[in-house]
Amino acid sequence: MFEEVVKALSEQLNIPQEKIKPENNIVKDLGADSLDVVELLMTLEDSTGKTIPEDKVADLKTVADVVNLLQSL
Repeated sequence: MFEEVVKALSEQLNIPQEKIKPENNIVKDLGADSLDVVELLMTLEDSTGKTIPEDKVADLKTVADVVNLLQSL
C-alpha cells in the first residue's frame, strides 16, 4: 500500500518517489495544497476500490496516515 501511495503522490506532485518517506507531512513537506490532497484521495479510491470516509480526511497529515487508513479499510 505504501508503494501505491508514493506512486500517486510522485505523479501528482512531480516529486521523485525516493524522496517520499512515511513521516513526510503531505502539505508541509511535500508542498501539496488542499486540492492536491482531494485529488490524491480520489486517485487512491479509484486504484484501491476503497472509499475514504469524509470524517477521516482531516486526520490525514502524513504519508503514513494515508497508508494506515487505507490498510484499515
